[in-house]
Amino acid sequence: MAVCVSVIAKENYPLFIKTIPTENELKFYYTVHTSLDVVEEKVSAVGKTANDLRELYLGLLYPTEDYKVYGYVTNTKIKFVIVVETSNTSLRDNEIRSMFRKLHNAYVDMLCNPFYTPGENITSKAFERIVNSMMLQD
Repeated sequence: MAVCVSVIAKENYPLFIKTIPTENELKFYYTVHTSLDVVEEKVSAVGKTANDLRELYLGLLYPTEDYKVYGYVTNTKIKFVIVVETSNTSLRDNEIRSMFRKLHNAYVDMLCNPFYTPGENITSKAFERIVNSMMLQD
């Protein structure tokens, strides 16, 4: 399961970041922030080779010693970043894709709320419940 889930606006500011409670949560914020360069690089490389047939799932952005960072970009350039522990080898690529699909569906449901203004921080309890179901449970 995930140790950090984030939603990043197309202008690269965070709309939502949820981490597991640790003594060093700032490390996850830094990891998400540094992954945005890799996301932009992958999106621009795909944009040059294919017309509008872009894969939303970007796959593994980069591994660190303790974590693996995965990325996903919507058609409206909203970025989802999920960080999982490297020691959790039971997660397969199709399970990561499933997590992103679930997160994307929750984001779309939250976006359909007439009281939400696009570009504001996400405060939806239903969205947070779905993200909590994806987080690492001890």
